[in-house]
Amino acid sequence: MSRLKIGLIGGGAIAQIQYLPILTARQHEFEIGGIADLSQDLLDALGERYRIPAGRLFRDYRELLRSDVAAVVVCSSGSHAAPSIAAAGAGKHVLVEKPMCTTVAEAEAMVAAAATAGTILMVAYMKRYDPAYRYAKARIDEMTDVRFIQVNHLHPDNSLHVAEFNVMRFTDLPADSFASAAGGHARQVAETLGFASPDELPAAMLRAYTTVLGSMIHDIGNLHGVFGPPTRVLGTEIWAEGSGISTTLEYAAGQRAVCTWIDLPELWEFKETLEVYGSRQRVIAAFPTGFSIGHPSTVTLHGMEADRTPWRKELSWRENAFERELEHFRDCVLNGQRPETPGSDGVRDIALVGDIIRAYLER
Repeated sequence: MSRLKIGLIGGGAIAQIQYLPILTARQHEFEIGGIADLSQDLLDALGERYRIPAGRLFRDYRELLRSDVAAVVVCSSGSHAAPSIAAAGAGKHVLVEKPMCTTVAEAEAMVAAAATAGTILMVAYMKRYDPAYRYAKARIDEMTDVRFIQVNHLHPDNSLHVAEFNVMRFTDLPADSFASAAGGHARQVAETLGFASPDELPAAMLRAYTTVLGSMIHDIGNLHGVFGPPTRVLGTEIWAEGSGISTTLEYAAGQRAVCTWIDLPELWEFKETLEVYGSRQRVIAAFPTGFSIGHPSTVTLHGMEADRTPWRKELSWRENAFERELEHFRDCVLNGQRPETPGSDGVRDIALVGDIIRAYLER
C-alpha cells in the first residue's frame, strides 16, 4: 500500500492531540515527513517523542516545503493563507485546518494558488467526515419537508479539554510573534467589516468575528454540507461582549436555520448539535469537541408510523473524525479524488462570517 509522506506546519495542541498520534499509528498509510514550528524547544521535544530526525525539524515552514513531502497539514496559529499558498507553489497538496484564513481575498488567493499548481486544497472540517454527520445527512436528504433547522454550540474554555492530554508548550517563541499576528488579524477584520482602522473596531465585534471564524465555522461548514450556502443572513444578535452570537440564515428552499454559539468557559461539558425538523421526522446530530478522543458522536431520529405511532431511535459512534478526514485526504492525493470539503467551499464560508457580523452592525 502506498504511503503518503506528509509534513505538519504547526506543532501545537491539535497537532499533538490528533494529527501526530494518528499519523504515527497508521504508518502503513502515512509517513511523517517533517514538522515546522517557530519553537525550537517544541521541535526537539516532538522529534524525540515521535522519532523524527533533526534534519526534518524546521523553524521555517519554507524549509519543510523544500523537502520531499508530498503534502502538508497547515495547523499553525493565525491565518493559514501564506503557508498554504507557499505549499501550493512548491507543488504540495494542502489539508488546511480551520480557520482557513481571515478574509475572502486570502481564501480566493489560496484556491487560485492550488488551481495554478494543480494541487489539492482541502479544508479540515473534520466533523463532515464523522460517521454521525454522514448518517444524519443521509436521513436529512430523505426528508421531504424540512421546516426548521437549529444549531446550538455551547463552548467551554478549550483548556478544560486540552488539560486531559500531555500537550507540550515552550516559551522560546519570538517575542513579537503573537503581537504581530494579533495586530494583523485585527487590521484584516476591521477592513472586512468596514472600519477605517483597528482602533475603531469595537472589541466585541473583533471577538465575535474571531469566534465565528475559528469555532462556529464548524457549524457553518456542517450546514453547507447538507443545504449548500445560505442565500442570505436574515439577522444577527451579538451579546456578552462578543461571546454570545445568534444568527438566522435563509436557504434556497426557504428553510431557516437559527444558529447560536455561546461561551461557557467554566462548564466542562461541550455541546454542539445540528437539529433538523420536518412535520413527520426529526434528525438531531451531536458532536464532541475536537480536543477529545473516544467521546461519542450521536444521532437521534424521531418519526411516525403510518398509524401515527411515534418512534425514536438513538445511535452513537466512537470513530475519530480526524482519522476519517486524513483517510479521505490521502485518497484525494493518491487517487485523484475531489475533496468533499474543497477550498472553494471555504471561500463562501469565510464570506458568510463577514455577512453574519455585518448583519448585526447594519441593524
